[in-house]
Amino acid sequence: MAISQTRAAAISSIGIRALSYFFLRWAMLPFGPALIFTLFAIYLPTFVSGFRKEPKYNLVDEVDVVVTETAIRDENAEEDDSPGAPAPNGNEKMIAEQVDVQETISIEKRPMHALRTLLSGAPNPRSLALSALTFLINAALVGFVADRLFRERYYGAEDLSFARVGYVGEHEAKLLIREPDQTKMPINVQIHLKDPQPPFDNPLWQSVGGVRWTGNETDYTAVVTIPLRNSGQRTYEWKTSNNHTGEFTTPPKVGSAFETGEGPFTFLSTSCIVSRLPYNPADHPLAIPGMRHLAKVLPSLGAQFMLFLGDFIYIDVPRYWAKSTEEYRKKYRQVYASPDWQAVGQNLSWIHVLDDHEIQNDWSANTTGVYQNAIDPYNHYHAAANPPLAKKVGALSARSGATYFEFTQGPASFFLLDTRTYRSNNKIAFTDDAKTMLGAGQLEDFIAWLRRPEPKGVKWKIVASSVPFTKNWGVNTQDTWGGFLTERKRILEAMWDTASRGIGVIVLSGDRHEFAATKFPPPMNSTWPETATVFEFSASPLSQFYSPVGTYRQRDSEDVEIKYINKGNSKFGAITIENLEGGDQSSLKYRLFVDGEEVWNTVVLSPPVVIEDVRPAIAAGSWWERLFAWRR
Repeated sequence: MAISQTRAAAISSIGIRALSYFFLRWAMLPFGPALIFTLFAIYLPTFVSGFRKEPKYNLVDEVDVVVTETAIRDENAEEDDSPGAPAPNGNEKMIAEQVDVQETISIEKRPMHALRTLLSGAPNPRSLALSALTFLINAALVGFVADRLFRERYYGAEDLSFARVGYVGEHEAKLLIREPDQTKMPINVQIHLKDPQPPFDNPLWQSVGGVRWTGNETDYTAVVTIPLRNSGQRTYEWKTSNNHTGEFTTPPKVGSAFETGEGPFTFLSTSCIVSRLPYNPADHPLAIPGMRHLAKVLPSLGAQFMLFLGDFIYIDVPRYWAKSTEEYRKKYRQVYASPDWQAVGQNLSWIHVLDDHEIQNDWSANTTGVYQNAIDPYNHYHAAANPPLAKKVGALSARSGATYFEFTQGPASFFLLDTRTYRSNNKIAFTDDAKTMLGAGQLEDFIAWLRRPEPKGVKWKIVASSVPFTKNWGVNTQDTWGGFLTERKRILEAMWDTASRGIGVIVLSGDRHEFAATKFPPPMNSTWPETATVFEFSASPLSQFYSPVGTYRQRDSEDVEIKYINKGNSKFGAITIENLEGGDQSSLKYRLFVDGEEVWNTVVLSPPVVIEDVRPAIAAGSWWERLFAWRR
């Protein structure tokens, strides 16, 4: 019985150690803690019972068998004197065997097996110290899991006060402020030029707006839109009356980088944040290791903004505690309350895209269920500080209720897709012509943006998609564009049209916790030239687990692999655009950083103009499109 208890303790111990390592260092799967706690509930009594009842000595039963052989002569044999009788054989003998059996029973101490005890977690009745040590190892692991699961729950950050830079344009900047303490009201915001050029620039601090009050309806947040009067690319310092400070840099004028020779235009891209992974018991409960990697290289990049492609929070990791609006709000506050946030968010503009973990894993239920609770803090903390909403086709204003964005800066035009609010159910067959990820309205506006001529000097259209555009990821493909192939084909055709007019199209995505660079060449013998190839760079996570087993594989000639890297808990891309000599073409350099180190880069050139006679048809559309066609 005691032996079986010890065996049960060893098996449950191995399970505790394997699952704890996986949960704390690889992936915080929601079922992990419950399984670990259950195994520990089995381990504890079996360990105690095994230690108390398993014998300290072995019973040794030795049996010795001794066989003794003895030769005996037959002295009673009579001699035969008859003629011809054989002579007596004096050497003839009989053999007698004597068997002695000796049984010895002894008791001896069982071997120590110190290493086996420490590795297996089983009790060792011969050593209280070894047993206690191996037990404490398991108890510590369970404690670490409990610490990661429960400790952050006590950091609701209800009193969090912070300010961050949102979208920064040529003529305005957005500053998101959270301040629950109403004694600090009203909040005044001031800015001044960091590098004033006298006598033309005013070096003094100037009041540019503020917040009169905040309330629970917005989780005590407000956005201040700061008007900018200076022309050109300038750096401003800002401060608020509730003691927050920072700086931001305005972008170059639209297309101007290719006319005036201003420096390269750089921005960043990544997605996916979860705190304390890999787990370190010495870390703050809200620590985000990936932000430290970003902070290390950020000063050297000269980035204009961070294009964050979703999963800023993980509502269901390490556990889906509640579905209330307050629970979703708490997750946002915890990220902004992280001690690692300020180094990457105080002086860098962050622009956001919505993805599933801001709502629920693999979300495809539109605006039903928990969507309204989830979208509330997303709107207050992210959408309110984002660029302008994308314009409706044929209109100067955004479509009512739109949740996707567009803007143009320097050499590039950007469209930020919403891949969650309007999508069809993931379970619908990927070949269904009616299946949509974007919805009719967003698709129409997106295609119109692709077709829209851009001002002189804008050589790139950048598409931000929270999920990968390629179908090369074989795991959970239905949640990516690989599950929406009919709609993807229509979009690709519009992209190839755009590239044929001399505007390069780049898709930036995240979600997969891996990196892949993929190109989408036009079909062979089509009307599109090979130079119209579309490129995708998918990089994530900023701070999350990664798959130790590769899940990306090229399957056909439609999605062509350029580079694939699965390892690394922190990945982000730095995209730099600059003009080539003469100004007719530009280069886009993509640099991949893994755990704070640059590990790969590539350069893509903007395509040459192949299709010239397309603008009259485009100009026949909206007033907006006709205006840009004329300017072109």
